[in-house]
Amino acid sequence: MKQTHSFHIPVMGIGFTIDTPIKVSHFGIDSVISIVDDMLIEKIRKVHCEKFEIPYHEITEKIDDFRAKRITSYLNLINNIAKKKFEELKNVTIEKSNEIKEYFGMLPDSSHLKQEFQNLTSKYFNLNEIKTWLKNNLTMGSIDVNIMTKIDKDNYLKGEKLPIEYNDAHAALRGFANSDLHSSIVFSAGMNPRLYSYIEKFDDFFPDENGYIKKKIILKVSDYRSALIQGKFLAKKGLWVSEYRIESGLNCGGHAFATDGFLMGPILAEFRDNKQELIDTIHEILSQALSSTNRIVPEKKLALKITAQGGVGTAEEHQFLIEHYNLDSVGWGTPFLLVPEATTVDEQTLNQLVNAKEDDLYLSNISPLGVPFNSLKGNSKDIEKANMQKQGKYGSNCPKKYLVSNNEFTEKNICTASRQFQLFKFKELKKENLSAENYKIQVDKIGEKSCICVGLGTSALLNNNIKTKIEGNGVSVCPGPNMAYFSKIMSLKEITSHIYGKSKLSRIDRPNMFIKELSIYINFLKNKIEETRISMSNKQEKYLLTFSKNLNEGINYYSGLFNDLKDKFEDTKSIILKDLQSSYNALNLLNLEIENLSILNKPLIESKKLRLEPIYSKLDS
Repeated sequence: MKQTHSFHIPVMGIGFTIDTPIKVSHFGIDSVISIVDDMLIEKIRKVHCEKFEIPYHEITEKIDDFRAKRITSYLNLINNIAKKKFEELKNVTIEKSNEIKEYFGMLPDSSHLKQEFQNLTSKYFNLNEIKTWLKNNLTMGSIDVNIMTKIDKDNYLKGEKLPIEYNDAHAALRGFANSDLHSSIVFSAGMNPRLYSYIEKFDDFFPDENGYIKKKIILKVSDYRSALIQGKFLAKKGLWVSEYRIESGLNCGGHAFATDGFLMGPILAEFRDNKQELIDTIHEILSQALSSTNRIVPEKKLALKITAQGGVGTAEEHQFLIEHYNLDSVGWGTPFLLVPEATTVDEQTLNQLVNAKEDDLYLSNISPLGVPFNSLKGNSKDIEKANMQKQGKYGSNCPKKYLVSNNEFTEKNICTASRQFQLFKFKELKKENLSAENYKIQVDKIGEKSCICVGLGTSALLNNNIKTKIEGNGVSVCPGPNMAYFSKIMSLKEITSHIYGKSKLSRIDRPNMFIKELSIYINFLKNKIEETRISMSNKQEKYLLTFSKNLNEGINYYSGLFNDLKDKFEDTKSIILKDLQSSYNALNLLNLEIENLSILNKPLIESKKLRLEPIYSKLDS
């Protein structure tokens, strides 16, 4: 199937892209729905059934396997609505020709599809001929879904633990597998062997003799090694990864899974240079596995896409990623939060995002999962939490329990943002006889955790006038740092024009996406060093030195890359090289700090010194 656009809209939060396919799929734009929250999904299903005059039959929690059935029903509904809109688009009439113009108006001028259409309509306008051509050439955007693999809590019925297939991620996977969709499931947040093994139970994930896979697998990864390990694991089960979606470790929205100092440019280069080896290696394992289980072995090697996302903000960066790293698509997430025609964001949060500057966007510790989480200062969920804490009320009543992961005090896992957990922690603190100052620091640290599994879906409720008595009105939002460089509400046409270089909507003083990521990583290293200031273990020292070494190698890579580039980034190259030099200087100072801390904490042991390779000559050339 031909790909209409060279960008896709990644999953954002729990509710921000909950119904994005209805809005953009008929224009050929791929997008991703989160299927973590079946309660939200059921409420939004009711809204769209009423809106499109489709009979609605509630799937209550009293129904067996309700979670999977809710997800299946919702995905089928979204698929049917999107297909209907797409068929109406192709069945063009003189009165509705503006929709076709809108479709092609959003395509880049380099699009072969657009050029063919212009040639077809330039001489005369034969409506029947155009309808036939549209039917044969237009394609819908893919309606993909996302599962965070680690959000897979056990579930219980009348106090009895249910079988593993009723775990959250397992049930969500089953919901997608049983749907009518011919699309992909995006697995993020690392490998879950039990979940991956469960995929084998569904025939739609296996290829036919022509290599067609009805339900494809996309792995969101942050490095090549992880991709290879997970790809091999799945291949041994006869499952092919159709796409590796590389996301910046820190320059992204939502949860941030930092690499050990490996930067996006070198990672993309490694995928580009090893793509064929990746295909050959994994396909051989796949063929053996399919043969040994008497499944169909495709005659040809299966297609593999490499895509990327995280921090891209200009048409020049977009096109460079595609051309230099041979990418199949580039994800544009954060800017689309400002596009009501594509995403679902409540008015208050939308205005906050429009006005957000660099200092308003920060890497927080609010996630109950214990993973750094990109957030917006002053979001209404944090304000709601702060107001409750002023009244002495800490923690959430945990109405959804999707992020339960701690069994420090209880037999069943509970959430670290829950009232139950935080009260346990406060009782424990009181026994430690801390000073008033240290006690407050620890209380604030415990109370920092936020009920994001509720907050990340609230926008969808508010926008659809759904009661929020259980959830409250507080909205958590998870933009990447890139949000600082976009400061207006945009139409779908405007954002696509920006992506394809027909207009410019981002701030002209924004740093290059690679430089921005580098600066975030240097700040991340700085904070990690601060954590070891009182004492540093051998393990911590090794981690910091490795992190610094990898960042240094990344700087060297970028130095060579931008010095060698011709006819690319000409307007910003001198600034980029200057920023690289500043980053090198900052990194060198941090490395000296690591050495000094090592000496102070281990005076009798000779410290391991890392000599950063000089890059002055490269930068000055």
